[in-house]
Formats: sequence, structure tokens, C-alpha cells
Amino acid sequence: MTRSLLLVDDDPQIIAVLETFFEREGWQVFRAGDGTSCAETYERERPDVVVLDLDLPGMTGMRLLEVLLTRDPDATVIMLTGHGDIATAVEAMRLGAENFLTKPVELAHMAAAATRAYEKVELRRRNRFWTERQLETSDPATLGRSPAMRELARQLELLAASDTTVLLLGETGTGKGWAAQMIHAWSARRSAPLVDINCAGLSAAFLDSELFGHEKGAFTDAREQKRGLFELAHTGTVFLDEIGDLAPELQPKLLKALESRKFRRLGGTREIEVDVRLIAATNHDLDALVRNGEFREDLYYRLSVLPIRLPPLRARGRDDLADLTVRLLLDLRRRAGRGPARCSPEAMAVINSYQWPGNIRELRNVLERALIMAPEADVLLPAHLPPEIFTAAAADTASTDVQLTLEELEKRHVLRVLDHHNDNRSRAARALGISRATLYEKLHKYGLS
Repeated sequence: MTRSLLLVDDDPQIIAVLETFFEREGWQVFRAGDGTSCAETYERERPDVVVLDLDLPGMTGMRLLEVLLTRDPDATVIMLTGHGDIATAVEAMRLGAENFLTKPVELAHMAAAATRAYEKVELRRRNRFWTERQLETSDPATLGRSPAMRELARQLELLAASDTTVLLLGETGTGKGWAAQMIHAWSARRSAPLVDINCAGLSAAFLDSELFGHEKGAFTDAREQKRGLFELAHTGTVFLDEIGDLAPELQPKLLKALESRKFRRLGGTREIEVDVRLIAATNHDLDALVRNGEFREDLYYRLSVLPIRLPPLRARGRDDLADLTVRLLLDLRRRAGRGPARCSPEAMAVINSYQWPGNIRELRNVLERALIMAPEADVLLPAHLPPEIFTAAAADTASTDVQLTLEELEKRHVLRVLDHHNDNRSRAARALGISRATLYEKLHKYGLS
């Protein structure tokens, strides 16, 4: 989706330069020379970001800022002025301005500010989107809304309709179990059970009993007959996670069950016929296991009719990561009954900067920890995230905002946290992880006390 920007300045030369620059950067640009035309253009076009000059004929930029925010509380405005003083900056931020830039400003710096503002707009939209969707697991959008993830959702829907065996590939924590649930939910078998088991670390005898059941007396502790997962899932779906770890002696029995839909319980003589759909998943390279003789080639070909690979979190786009973060936050809050339901742009920047070696599972654990650490907070802040995640964000911020000093970055963060907590110093200090006395020292240092 094209980003849109409204430039508001009474100097035609400045407007022309900025319009040319932002259009080259891929923005759709609207322009206005005074407060009246700005308000009309905003109502008509609803741009993502407004760059607003402070000195305008007829209506000051500060007054126009109030008008825009009254009409649309979600309006995202960057103030631009040639009279940069701390008092004006603080007042503009208090009223709701997203940022405050002083002329002359480098175009690259302005572009970075506009991009960050747009990212916050998108994050607000995602918060609203997932709140309205109410975490529908069967919704294809839960996988992500980027072209790559929409294509993945399309493939999963086609597989769900075909009733064929499915093989899900990908690193640990990439959401293979989640994808299996979606395939089952979209299939004609959705009214029947979905049963699952992890094959890793289980002995052949135990797994045989779990999958296919056993007869009374089949082994020492078999005091009664037991039905296996394949029987329990009749007309439904069996999900075998980490099938690459399936014991070699069980592989031919599974292959026979898939091909004939018949099996015998452990210790039994009667063949049992079932109608199940198998979904298998692994983080191993099954090709390599076949070459090494650790996995049956015929079973591999029976499973991999159309293998689906789920990408790691680090390979997914920022949009998908933001969608996933908001969805997981809402899901965790729904289960816990409290904690942040939204993610702040600053916290999202931290999350975006991290590589997530543990993928979705690690992200969920980090967010769950944040809910535990901040049960009364409504919005997730960087201070709620673990130190190792925040450290990665600091390195990323240093590389993207090379013109800003560490002091300036800290000042901006303090201002935003104060604004979020309506200038409540105690809450802001807790969110920042510092004492009230330290916060007052910082405010005095920046001339904001």
C-alpha cells in the first residue's frame, strides 16, 4: 500500500522541494498552503502523515494541530518550524504531535521521521484490525498479510481442500503446529477430532501404543485395552510433530496405515480400519535422513506429496512480525485477563531489531513474560521487554539514527513515556525502570522540569 503525506507550508519553494523528494521516495504527496486548505485536504484524502509548518497565514500551525487532532484523534503530525525552542517542542508533543523538526532540516532526517511516523500509523491499524478480528484462528490473515504469507495461506487452503497427506517443514518454533490447526479448521474434517503427538524422544513401544493402541496383556503394564490416536481421530486429523524422529521400526507400520488405512493394535490380531488425514511436521532435513538410511524412502515420498516450508521469523517482513506480535498480545491478554493489549511503536521497533532464533515460540514467551512483568499496563513498552532484546534494539537505533546523540534519543523516549502516562511521574518512572528521583534529574537536565 502506498504511503501518503500531506505537506503544509506557505512557502511554494519549500513545498516543491519536499514534494519532489518524497515522491522519489515512493510517497503519494498532497499539498496545502494554509490552514483552511489543509483541513479540507485532510478530510478528503486522509493522508497517513502530515508535515505541518508552525507559521501559517490565518491560522497558526499549533492551532491547526489542535483542529486536526480534534477531528481525527489518530492524525499523525510532524511539526516543522524555523523557531525551535524546547518550550514549543514540549507543547506540540503535549498536544499530540508525533515529532518536532527545526528548519533547516536534512531531507534524509525528515524522511526517517516520516517513515517512523508511518510505521506507528500502521501499528495502530494492526492493533485495531486484530481487536476486531477477535483472534479467529481459522482466518487466513492470522498467518500474515504480506504477499509471501498470503501465498502460504493459499497453499494451505488448497491442501485443506484436497484431503491429501501434508508435510510441514521449518525450524523449531515457526508455527508448524499452528499451520496444522488451520489446515484441519479449513478442511471438511473440521467437525471431527484433531489429535497430535510429538515423536521426539519417545520409545518405539510407547509411541506404537500411543498411535495404534494396545490389547490387554500386550506388555507388562497393559492391564486393559487402549485405543490409539488413529482410532480416536476417526474421520478427523492426526498431527505427528517431529516425524523425522520417528523410530525406524515404526516407520513401516505408519506407511501401511497410510496406504491401506488399516492397522493392528500392539498385541492384537484384528485389523482396524480408520478414515484419518495425516499431517506431519519436522525441523530435520528428511532428504539427508533418507540418504543416511535413517528414514524410509517410501514413507518420505508418501508424506511429501506437496511439502510446505514455513519461513523463520527473521525471514518474514516487518508487517508480518507486527501483525503476529499484536495477535499474540491479544491472545495472551485474553487468557490472562490482564496485561498490555497493544504494542507501542517504540516496543515494536525493539522487536523488529531482534533476530528471533527461537522464532514464534520465543516471541510468544517474551510477550508472556511482559504480561507478567506489567500486569496493569495497557500498552507494551520497551521497558517491559527482556534486556537482551532491548540491547539488540539499541544497536539498531544507533545505526539508523546516526545524527542523534544518545542524550537526544533518551530525551525523546522519556517525553513519549511521560506523554503516554499523562505526565504521571511515578508511572513513567516505573515504565522506564528508574526511580522517581532519577526521572526528576533527567527532566531537570533536559530543561523539562
